[in-house]
Amino acid sequence: MTHLMGALDPADKRTASVLKTLGRTIDDIPEHRLTVPSSRVFAEAGMLAGLVTRLSGQAHSIALLNDAVLFLQAAAMGCDLLTGNRRDFDFMDQLVPGTGVILY
Repeated sequence: MTHLMGALDPADKRTASVLKTLGRTIDDIPEHRLTVPSSRVFAEAGMLAGLVTRLSGQAHSIALLNDAVLFLQAAAMGCDLLTGNRRDFDFMDQLVPGTGVILY
């Protein structure tokens, strides 16, 4: 969500309204719901994203690296990860099985 705050075009007349809504939404997230991935999660995510890139033949992307961070952070916290991104997360789940991915 915070990425949108920097990515939206300030000249677009809709941006101010969207930023206001995003700001309120972010402010409503309780502190105990926010976590920071460890250095280890970031390091392993880089390796995992690299493996998925190489084995699947897809181009390297920051989005895939971010997905790997989410995947491993959820696993580190003992949470299940619900996603519609079957292509990337199914690959990750096969490489690191038992992490609690729910694909829809």
